[in-house]
Amino acid sequence: MLSDGLLDELRGIVGTEDVLWKRADLQTYEYDGYVERSLPDAVVFVESTDEVASVVRIAHREKIPFLPRGCATNLTGGTIAVRGGLVIEMARMRRVVEIDIANERMIVEPGIYNLEISAVLDPLGYYFAPDPSSGKASSIGGNIAENAGGPHCFKYGVTLNHVVGAEVVLPDGEVVWLGGKALDLPGFDLLGVFVGSEGTFGICTKAVLRILRKAEAVKTMLAIYDSIDDAAKTVSAIVAAGMVPATLEMMDQLAIQAVEDSEDLGFPRDASAILLIELDGLLDGLEDMAADVHAMCERNNAREVRVASCEAERDALWKGRKGAVAAVARLAPSFLLIDGTVPRTKIPDALRRVYEIGDKYDLKIANVAHAGDGNLHPFVLFDSRVRADQERAMKAAMEILAACVALGGTITGEHGVGLEKLGAMSMLFTENDMRTQEWLKEVFDPADLCNPGKVLPSRAVVAA
Repeated sequence: MLSDGLLDELRGIVGTEDVLWKRADLQTYEYDGYVERSLPDAVVFVESTDEVASVVRIAHREKIPFLPRGCATNLTGGTIAVRGGLVIEMARMRRVVEIDIANERMIVEPGIYNLEISAVLDPLGYYFAPDPSSGKASSIGGNIAENAGGPHCFKYGVTLNHVVGAEVVLPDGEVVWLGGKALDLPGFDLLGVFVGSEGTFGICTKAVLRILRKAEAVKTMLAIYDSIDDAAKTVSAIVAAGMVPATLEMMDQLAIQAVEDSEDLGFPRDASAILLIELDGLLDGLEDMAADVHAMCERNNAREVRVASCEAERDALWKGRKGAVAAVARLAPSFLLIDGTVPRTKIPDALRRVYEIGDKYDLKIANVAHAGDGNLHPFVLFDSRVRADQERAMKAAMEILAACVALGGTITGEHGVGLEKLGAMSMLFTENDMRTQEWLKEVFDPADLCNPGKVLPSRAVVAA
């Protein structure tokens, strides 16, 4: 519990109505997209860098844990206040500060939705490449914290490749800039360390983004398969041929059926897998590339290849892929969305292991994947109201991650470690590796107040 005097001090910064402390209000902020819950002691709504810095300075002075929160779409518990303290709510900080077309840069506040950024740029002929499927509901601050990817990251890279600068409030309340509009600044790459640090090194209050000119032409295709292996072989064949599609996305039968039940888009319910393939670039040569990809799909036993003939058909294909999370969520009261990653040639082996694990624990598992990157997204379906059910799901999730590592992969492609994967860190890192990361955390946050209990197993805290 925070003292009345401390609450009054916070109200003096942001206003009386913008500090929540009653239990009924705090319950909205005790969870995110993960399964754990923990009440904060207060929620503070901020609207400027000065307000963030002032709140953080109080927290640092009083040794109160704190964490930033935006749209809370985090799937690994990254925005859960496991040690109580302050939730600093960033959702009102959503201004576009500057659009600099001449330098192909844009400055935004962290609360702006990912999708809003490209909507603002679209009339100017530009866009922001990272596009997580939650882009309608996720904010850029969270994308930076988790180093989010999305369907187009195969060709264009993840958030780190498109953030060139950040204004950051450090855990003691000092405001600094990391990076800037220019590329390849001298000195250590502190921005690279900050992006993907899951809110444990400080709070981003402005971001300088690299923006891209929209492609002259786009071709979107749907390839339908009776075998997941054939779909995965197609992915490898396309990449081995030296082609770099904008996207190579895969969905399995359970995910396809869930999307059809939700949206009725004409996806084939009896298919074992589909590939969503998108090519973009110059108009000249794109048709030839599309013909080559079409031929590769057929050589790898695609039973049908559909090509979107207009923007409405392209939108329908993407609506199915980006609506997969919501569609699969209808299949069970709860799900864990895993994001283990394997070399793309190992996707068939990885998915076979996923299905075996599902059978072992008597759990349904639907699968979508950023197949070009080998980034799997198994949906482990269960009922969190039944403790034994949740325990089986958690065990299955850990076995899936272990299988990914055994195949030469890793435990996360874009969702982060958060709380969910604390136990999986030892699958990848030695004790010395882990201690090096702990030293880095101590450099930024020696008091361990900034989003504590995340990423590093040694600092884990059991959620209340």
